[in-house]
Amino acid sequence: MQNGHVGNAIGGKLDDYFDQRELPMYKDKPYNYSTSGKAKPIYERWRLIGSVLLALFTVGYFLGFFSAGATRLKKTDGGKSTWSWGGKGLSTDWDARREKVKGVFIESWDGYQQYAWGHDIYHPLSKEGEQMSDEGKGMGWIIVDALDTLMIMNLTSRLSHAREWISTSLDYDQDINVNTFETTIRMMGGLLSAHYISNEYPMLAQLSDDDKGAPGEDLYLEKATDLADRLMGAFETDSGIPDASVNLRTSKGIVSHADAGASSTAEAASLQLEFKYLAYLTGEKNYWEKAEKVIEVIDNNGMEDGLLPIFVSPITGTFRGTNIRLGSRGDSYYEYLIKQYLQTAGEEPLYQEMWNQSLVGVRKHLITYSDPGHFTILAERPDGLDGKISPKMDHLVCFMPGTIALGVTGGVTIEEAKKAGKWGEKEESDMKLAIELTKTCWGMYKVMATGLAPEITHFKIKDPAHMESDGILASADITDKAKDEFVIKHNDNHNLQRPETVESLFYMWRITGNPMYREWGWEMFQSFIKYTKADADGGYTSLAHANEIPPILRDNMESFWLAETLKYFYLLFSPSDFLPLDSVVINTEAHIFPRFKLARDLHTGWERKTRDEAGHIVETPKTAPGRTIKVEESTTTILADEQRSKEGHIGLT
Repeated sequence: MQNGHVGNAIGGKLDDYFDQRELPMYKDKPYNYSTSGKAKPIYERWRLIGSVLLALFTVGYFLGFFSAGATRLKKTDGGKSTWSWGGKGLSTDWDARREKVKGVFIESWDGYQQYAWGHDIYHPLSKEGEQMSDEGKGMGWIIVDALDTLMIMNLTSRLSHAREWISTSLDYDQDINVNTFETTIRMMGGLLSAHYISNEYPMLAQLSDDDKGAPGEDLYLEKATDLADRLMGAFETDSGIPDASVNLRTSKGIVSHADAGASSTAEAASLQLEFKYLAYLTGEKNYWEKAEKVIEVIDNNGMEDGLLPIFVSPITGTFRGTNIRLGSRGDSYYEYLIKQYLQTAGEEPLYQEMWNQSLVGVRKHLITYSDPGHFTILAERPDGLDGKISPKMDHLVCFMPGTIALGVTGGVTIEEAKKAGKWGEKEESDMKLAIELTKTCWGMYKVMATGLAPEITHFKIKDPAHMESDGILASADITDKAKDEFVIKHNDNHNLQRPETVESLFYMWRITGNPMYREWGWEMFQSFIKYTKADADGGYTSLAHANEIPPILRDNMESFWLAETLKYFYLLFSPSDFLPLDSVVINTEAHIFPRFKLARDLHTGWERKTRDEAGHIVETPKTAPGRTIKVEESTTTILADEQRSKEGHIGLT
């Protein structure tokens, strides 16, 4: 291969290890399709002024008026302020870099389009497609996940092809079992985001089929609603916690065959942005109520300092095991707390309260430091908060610094937050944590031979570990010597084209304005180009071994490479006022939804129980048959589990 090689015996074992049929670890009229007050007026006037706007946009683009420098970007260099316009002069040409990202997306999309069109999985090396299920005819996993990226990048002809496939070939009436979470965030999320962008930004990849009054005007919303109705069966459990999987044809939930039937906490609690936005669009309260009930049940466990074990029972609503982490199976629960608050324009403050409580818990129990370079680590507690800390970070954890920064300012810049009087010691401290965690995630790339991060990184720490409460430590530069503190185990050195670090770089750039984050992103992007290219026309692939050159290539392109990673690179290099962060909320698959105010009888349908300083519930919780909402399972709950086990439900842990 040009940029890598595929191992024989090793490659075969890796193929077995990465089962392609498993979802990645880690989503009729009339409808009120208007998503904001700004969309309708644009639509109403579009036919009259559309050609003029498009001409002005095109001319302005090529003259540099809509470049990254069109907004005055202030940079600091040696204490001196400089100004950049349109990427001219001595400043970096971010427009050109953004176009290179688009070029890589086109290569990746065109390879899939040529060799695997309509398939859920794409193998860029063998140039073959595959469906997620042998029984089904495919869900267009890659197509739907990339819809809004096609729009954002203004790729009209490719979007037209994708939309035609969705209109004529996408059918959810299939007798297949799908993962509730992944189908919600990728498929339903992708369709809802496409609906929003096509309405709010009609000048992007404009298609006449999307125009108001056109026969296919509500295609994306209709498909999303059909899918949502099929997914709703997963919520029909004793506790309201959704089952891990659901059959699309029967809408019957399916308990997990592993983990004693428990669902992942992150998967159960990361469905809310999608279902609440759909409820807002359609006025169907059932979507809203089912989704928010999950958070109520989880919160009523009263877990210490807002930190949750990574498995929860759909039968009892109580947690299984003691493993606490913000990596796989834990991550997006925390992400969706602050994003639910932002989605409804700050009108549901209990989600901000829950986020703040959890962040305090993270800083108290999970933040530690490498030795001797003091890189900030967001660690794990596999045996609970009283157990020993594990200095391990999944790449998935690298969503957290950007999310912390988002929680600090709500999406506006630090400068704007300060001017609004919304800045104090807490905000300053949280932002410093975000900065240090971003540096650690960036270090995961710097220590690898290819410049591409491993799936998991361990760290050298002191024993006993130095915790943040012992005093915040300043980190060293990422030198060759400091690299020794990043411990990369052989089985963890694969790179799956994941987006979390560039996601955080995007948020950090938008919020801090520090161009360093863009430069880090550009260096990462160049490594992807150099080492993950499959061949001339196949596109780009993930790596089975990213810590040797040439790397061992893994014959698979993840759908999130198109939906998330390249989208975040593109946004990182775009003007800061393109899709402004204070008017949108981005789901955990990088699908973009609007912020909106509570309306049409949609409101928060629950209240948090009274708690002590540690987050424990101080009043006696109510119980119901088969469901106990408290920290530890009572005899009532255990007996209910035993009864259901006899009736053919899950077994006990």
